[in-house]
Amino acid sequence: MFKLNLKIALRNLWKYKGYTAINVFGLSIGLASCILIFIFVRYQMSFDQDYDNGNRIYRVVSQWKYNDGNLFYSQGVPLPLAPAMRNDFSQFDKVAAIQQSGGVVKVRAQAGKPEIKTEEDVYYAEPSFFEIFDYKWLAGSPNQSLTAPNAVVLSEKTANTYFGDWRKAVGNSIDFDNKGHFKVTGVIQDNPQNSSFPLTIVFSYASYQSRNSKSWGAVSSGSECYVLLKKGETIDQLQKPLNQFIQKYYTDKGPGKESHSFQPLTEIHHDENYGSFGSSITPYKQLVGISVIGLFLLLTACINFINLATAQAVSRSKEVGVRKVMGGRRKQLLWQFLSETALITFIALLFACVLTELALPGMESLFGANISFSLFGHPVIFLFLFVLLVLVSFLAGLYPALIMSGFSPALAIKNKVAANAGGVGLRKTLVVVQFAITAILIIGTLVVIKQMSFIRNKSLGFDTSAIALLSMPTDSLSKLKYNTFKEIMLKTPGINKVSFCSEGPSSSNNNETNFSYNSSKDADFQVNVKMVDEDYVKTFGLQLIAGKLLPKSDTASAYIVNETLLKKLNVSKPEEALGKIINLSGHRAPVAGVVKDFNNASLHEAISPIILFSSKNNYHRLAIKLASKEMLQTLKTIEHTFNSTFPDDVYTVKFIDDQIKNYYRTEQVMGTLFKVFAAVVIFISFIGLFGLISFVATQRTKEIAIRKVLGATNLELIKMLNSSFLWMVLIANMVAWPVAYIFIKQWLSSFEYRIDLSIWPFVIAMFTSLAITLITVTIRSYRAAKANTIDALKYE
Repeated sequence: MFKLNLKIALRNLWKYKGYTAINVFGLSIGLASCILIFIFVRYQMSFDQDYDNGNRIYRVVSQWKYNDGNLFYSQGVPLPLAPAMRNDFSQFDKVAAIQQSGGVVKVRAQAGKPEIKTEEDVYYAEPSFFEIFDYKWLAGSPNQSLTAPNAVVLSEKTANTYFGDWRKAVGNSIDFDNKGHFKVTGVIQDNPQNSSFPLTIVFSYASYQSRNSKSWGAVSSGSECYVLLKKGETIDQLQKPLNQFIQKYYTDKGPGKESHSFQPLTEIHHDENYGSFGSSITPYKQLVGISVIGLFLLLTACINFINLATAQAVSRSKEVGVRKVMGGRRKQLLWQFLSETALITFIALLFACVLTELALPGMESLFGANISFSLFGHPVIFLFLFVLLVLVSFLAGLYPALIMSGFSPALAIKNKVAANAGGVGLRKTLVVVQFAITAILIIGTLVVIKQMSFIRNKSLGFDTSAIALLSMPTDSLSKLKYNTFKEIMLKTPGINKVSFCSEGPSSSNNNETNFSYNSSKDADFQVNVKMVDEDYVKTFGLQLIAGKLLPKSDTASAYIVNETLLKKLNVSKPEEALGKIINLSGHRAPVAGVVKDFNNASLHEAISPIILFSSKNNYHRLAIKLASKEMLQTLKTIEHTFNSTFPDDVYTVKFIDDQIKNYYRTEQVMGTLFKVFAAVVIFISFIGLFGLISFVATQRTKEIAIRKVLGATNLELIKMLNSSFLWMVLIANMVAWPVAYIFIKQWLSSFEYRIDLSIWPFVIAMFTSLAITLITVTIRSYRAAKANTIDALKYE
């Protein structure tokens, strides 16, 4: 029976080649897009899933609640927290501290290998970290390799890079930031791509100078703590002990109320309130958004199939009548038509796999870094392809099969099945749904493009053009050369201005601290601090609206504040703040000037209250304002001067505009995916529309001929065929507008600075869909109207 059904299915597909081609083409593009979305979502959901005790691993995170209602989140914890939790919580099997840092790593020349000097992110970890996370050790073990000071563990790839072969690494040593030699005591297997822990160089925690800090008031995002819950314990049972723990250790009351919580390991990659060592966060809402687009794609492809199949039903009525007269039961016919659908879907799925393979390199390029995707790299993809085959075959094939298998044999064999027997009402409903989806995606795409354009073009309150941030060595010997190096830079052709600073005006590394203004009592909010020299304001083009610039000094002898700080202090005029005393971490100094507000973080966040002051010990960058001409030559000169002045350090430079673009990397990726898949939905919708109007025109061949004989012009016939489709598109847009508005409003709310939502994206979406419908239907209608009237009247 299966063999017979397959043979009949193949014959029918060959007989209706145009119908088959449209369905296979539409389905294959839709399925390929769904497969790509599935690969992307599966990859994002697979982060940190491969650890044996993953369901018992939690990260301790920090929160502060301020009197003004603001909440501040950090993945970091105070340094004394880990040993305190190890002592106070019997519910944990293990507690581990890990500290992120960075600096220059040097490996002396080996036989046949030159000296290696590179700037790297490094980590200091307790041995218990590797007892919580079951890394595979190629050499050494946690308790043997990470107990003593001046010990370091390398990843397999790093060990191969430094020593040629990881087997030769153990026993050798590396130099880090001129702090001495660290002996390689172990090698771990490389992290997978889908990990929040890019550990390549791990020093023993005993090597970390600040490990014994007792300060509960200082928190760095690089100081993380992980716990392994005992079997049988639940995280909900820890709320009361945690509250007692906070009351016990947080005795100094600051402006913000401190608290901690336990974040499940699997949430780290998806919680946008906190960061991760991997610097990669993909919120669940973005995965839901892209999954909804995938569902739209699948639905659009299935609607195409249903519309074309039901429209074609009448042309196959005689076949159904003959088979029923010859004894065919409805169940047999049902399976026959479903098998045809399954065959089309299977062929489309094969084409979709080919298209997916062709598209994967572009997807890898879009994400950058070292991410690689594979069509058959994970067993679950085969299950997904099978589910996709069954689901699409059932969704797209069931209704047409029910329609065609239900024809009356007497009417079907005489070819007198009514033209609307193929479910005209349902077809119209499905066309409306299809165009509503199309309109939603057109509106969404237009708004995304406009918001991203707004982000690119919005003035941030400072100059972002041609400013390079040069990483500076921070050891005491190098700091003695700072002034000389700055003078050399100022004399270099192609350099306009230079300034030492901790960070640029806008940075993802923001330090917040308590302060007091003209009072002995701390303010009820924290302030963002930037350590800068006297040339910072001029170098970045900040606008001074009152007072004067900072004096030349190595320490905080004066402060410059921004407008937001004064607003939060209820100071109405900038001039009123001048001369007032600010106490910041024990440094009392007057307010020398006020600058106009500038964005110190991404446009997702509001402008913080900011204080600028001098502190030579905290300078990490040299900001260099370059002339627009011959920038490459100037950068080469800077590199040569840097290497000759600081021979033990590594030249690293970043442009501030590139740094700002990285804030919106996730939005750019999601925006690109959104635009591509929206275009695919639009394309599928309109090739389906072309197929549907072709069948409608064929069904109405005799009607068109009679109207022409009675005097109808070609234009009138085209208008007749266009009218029903245009009405459906208008209705679809009316349905789409409120749905699109809700989704777009929600997405825009994640930006503190955003465009005003106007009517134009909705109007453009409507006219775009109307125009494409008009063009598509008119082209096919014109062919039908121009057909030979005599041939049409003979048509049966």
